[in-house]
Amino acid sequence: MKILVVEDDERISDAIAEYLSDQHYAVEVATDGQTAWELLEVFSYDLILLDIMLPEIDGIALCQRLRAKNCDLPILMLTGKDTIGDKVEGLDAGADDYLVKPFELEELSARIRALLRRGGSTTPPVLTWGDLRLDPSSCEVFYQEKQLFLSPKEYKLLEFFLRNGRRVFSRAQILEHLWSFEQIPEEATVKAHIRGLRQKLELVGAPHDLIETVYGLGYRLKEQPQ
Repeated sequence: MKILVVEDDERISDAIAEYLSDQHYAVEVATDGQTAWELLEVFSYDLILLDIMLPEIDGIALCQRLRAKNCDLPILMLTGKDTIGDKVEGLDAGADDYLVKPFELEELSARIRALLRRGGSTTPPVLTWGDLRLDPSSCEVFYQEKQLFLSPKEYKLLEFFLRNGRRVFSRAQILEHLWSFEQIPEEATVKAHIRGLRQKLELVGAPHDLIETVYGLGYRLKEQPQ
């Protein structure tokens, strides 16, 4: 899952990005509304954390602009404004939730999970594919009864495939979804992570081609027998 954090206070954005990265989210940070708008026109995200007081385009205007373009991404506003009128303004602009600073990161994480569940997703709390099981709430992965111990990127990669079923993704698409714009590496990095993930799956008894290569197109999960 990829989150765009729009926050001009570097101390706050760094703390959020570090915490959410530890929760296995891919995180992108924009420090002003215009940069956020440009990123949203090019890249795909699952949720936006949006400060109200921003340079260039403020959070209220950005939210209104996104909703006017029929953007239905969940938007959680983060702000120091705590009056009822401020909250009404933010929600009327199109925000789905409103969190007043200062806040606890644990509460932020809980609200993100709630918004992602509410955002029209039919994804079950525990993701399964045959004998493979991934629990996003505990970040644990099992094949049959054997637990896999994955690196953060391997975990994000496996979760990404599980959330998208049989859909095929090219290396470029995987990079776009799982790495931030400033950190996007060479496409060979995806191949290396796929190889490492396959090896760990094989070690617990999963088929070597559970993540299969669709030549010339990319990767997807192998269809499981009924």
